[in-house]
Amino acid sequence: MNVIVTEHAKKRLKDSRQEGITIPDVVDAAIGIPGKVPGATRIRGFISSSGRFFDIVIRDISIGRLIITVIGK
Repeated sequence: MNVIVTEHAKKRLKDSRQEGITIPDVVDAAIGIPGKVPGATRIRGFISSSGRFFDIVIRDISIGRLIITVIGK
């Protein structure tokens, strides 16, 4: 599956609230979601490799799965 991380999501990963969450953590989370996500949906309860909890907002588009933003806990 092709996963696209938006510039907004990359910028959010630099914020202190998302400290410890990496792009591979977010991509792995997006790949692990089964089925189709036709509209922007917040998926909760992921854990990064550093142990930080986070949510992602994703949407499926014609070329793959778009990660719109990341919300650290």
